Amino acid sequence: MAIWAIGDIQGCYDSFRELLKKIEFNEKKDTLWIAGDLVNRGDKSLEVLEYLYSIKSSIKVVLGNHDIALIASYYGIKKPNNTILPIIKSPHSKKLINWLRSQPFLVWDFKLNFMMSHAGISPQFDFGMAVRYASRIEKKLQSKNAKSWLKDIFNTKSMEIFDKNASPINIDKYILDSFTRMRFCRAKDGRLDFEQKGKPKHSKVVYKDLVPWFECPSRRSTTLRVIFGHWSTLGYWYDGNVLCLDTGCLWGRELSAVRIDKKSLKLVQVKCKKGLKIEV
Repeated sequence: MAIWAIGDIQGCYDSFRELLKKIEFNEKKDTLWIAGDLVNRGDKSLEVLEYLYSIKSSIKVVLGNHDIALIASYYGIKKPNNTILPIIKSPHSKKLINWLRSQPFLVWDFKLNFMMSHAGISPQFDFGMAVRYASRIEKKLQSKNAKSWLKDIFNTKSMEIFDKNASPINIDKYILDSFTRMRFCRAKDGRLDFEQKGKPKHSKVVYKDLVPWFECPSRRSTTLRVIFGHWSTLGYWYDGNVLCLDTGCLWGRELSAVRIDKKSLKLVQVKCKKGLKIEV
């Protein structure tokens, strides 16, 4: 039995299957942890979703911002692009979207000493807060009122800092954004910045006094190491505390898997043949 964590797939089905072949994935005994952004931009998003659904008992998935965008497009809240239209038009769309809605924003395993969310854990959240607040928005997304809730979410401005006294929808928006969209925060007070997408130490980042969320001086302890994706310009990163697995397959770089059930992490990558021209 092996447990592998895999970064953002984003519709790159052929590369995903090549990676599974390379790690000799066996759905009957192995488990995949997938760090979100299953779909969008890649040309085989439907195939990715259908395959993952077919092996759903062998995977743990967390939702990413592109997965939320797909669900919103299914509900007519956002205009779908050409890469997710096949999912929405599929005769199995309801089944696939309902399955996607049932996925969490956070998974964890004390034995493995890892937790996983798409963008990471807000520096203002400790482990207990992360678990509690992930559960809060999972219930909203899985409820009968999911469409109305998502519509309110997309019409609500992002908060830079968590405020437990804010309105319920503003709190939900912060929670969702921190789990699916954050990269940088302000070193002084942990306020999240949703504009900067570049590499750490970039001149603009230094000028803005921004640091990666996981290097925030006031960051609370999450107890467990954190697996995340979402940050293709950061690429593969492991410092003993956080593990980034978005290595830019969509941009023509690599798709990465790391075996996480052994004392020493094992990195396996495949080169992605196709890629978009501008990385954002």
